[in-house]
Amino acid sequence: MIQRALGTVAVVVTVAAIGTFAFGPGIVEDRINRVAPHAPYEPSAAIRAKHAALVVADLHADTLLWARDPLARAGRGHVDLPRLGEGNVALQVFSVVTQVPAGLNYEANSGDSDRVALLAILQRWPVASWNDLFERARVQAERLHDAERRAPDMLRVIESAEDLRRTLAERSAGSRIVGGLLATEGSHALRGNVENVKALTDAGFRMMGLHHFFDNELGGSLHGVGKGGLTDHGRAVVREMLDQGVIIDVAHSSPAVVDEVLAMTRAPLVVSHTGVKGNCDTPRNLEDAQMRRIADGGGLIGIGYWEGAVCDTSPAGVVAAIRYAVDLVGANHVALGSDYDGATHVRFDTSELAVLTGAMIEAGFSDEEIRKVMGGNAVEFFLARLPQSS
Repeated sequence: MIQRALGTVAVVVTVAAIGTFAFGPGIVEDRINRVAPHAPYEPSAAIRAKHAALVVADLHADTLLWARDPLARAGRGHVDLPRLGEGNVALQVFSVVTQVPAGLNYEANSGDSDRVALLAILQRWPVASWNDLFERARVQAERLHDAERRAPDMLRVIESAEDLRRTLAERSAGSRIVGGLLATEGSHALRGNVENVKALTDAGFRMMGLHHFFDNELGGSLHGVGKGGLTDHGRAVVREMLDQGVIIDVAHSSPAVVDEVLAMTRAPLVVSHTGVKGNCDTPRNLEDAQMRRIADGGGLIGIGYWEGAVCDTSPAGVVAAIRYAVDLVGANHVALGSDYDGATHVRFDTSELAVLTGAMIEAGFSDEEIRKVMGGNAVEFFLARLPQSS
């Protein structure tokens, strides 16, 4: 009887484990990457035509973190290749997340917890990635490269300006191919080693964030405990990124870090996913004056779609944040930075982006402003800043 009972327990434990690994990641994502229920958006034929004529680009999505095939349309989350096609997205920046603290507080977090470790185990990533943040970045990058290998007519990984020009030319000729550019959400994957900057560029990364939700070896996060400036190691990493031609993303970096990076380089910076404090006064957003300095240096500011960035997440609210940013820094320096699939609750997914074009028209944006913000600025920025050839 005891042996039979133990056998029953073993079966129950096994079934529970299988269920956890099979359904756990989906349950987690379904709770945190939400699209608010809404009636179908029905842009007019004129708005659909105007949107279809645009080159649309988005500076930030965390899709590669999740246990979904990016080539297949999913019933959860915000981004996949079919939905990018429906939204007429030509260029999507895919950022990799390697460590997330338990709190995810905008005010202050320590780096003592690591929710991505559990997700890596649940999603059956290679064992090496369970405790190694560089390996986590490599695993997520490989997911994008694998998708390109399986469907080269749907996706091209963008590593050079030549790749981007070719993608745009094919789209102009009728292709629906989407360009995917790899970025890091913070530089935790460097593991404190400056040489790993080149290792990440060799893996295809072309844009790197310095921070995420907590202070790291490079210096202070906007949401960290100390919120200080760059460390000596941080300055060495920034210099190496500049030497390697990496585009530096200061989303989530402390104001002190942003000032120091601006002082170190004339290379334009990116704030890939953000709002502007004058429009939405939350701890998530940098001050207006700092945004102006970033723009004055030729930088690019990606406006997000979630509450912490724009306060009002309706299409009209997002467009109001874009209008404020354009009035603040000029139409040449504002882009889309959705933070899709980044533990965000939004009102529309990437398949529904025509609703933004319609809201911009209703808000009185000019055709040129719409062209620039919806993707023109981002494309011009990357054509100028990416290596010219692979």
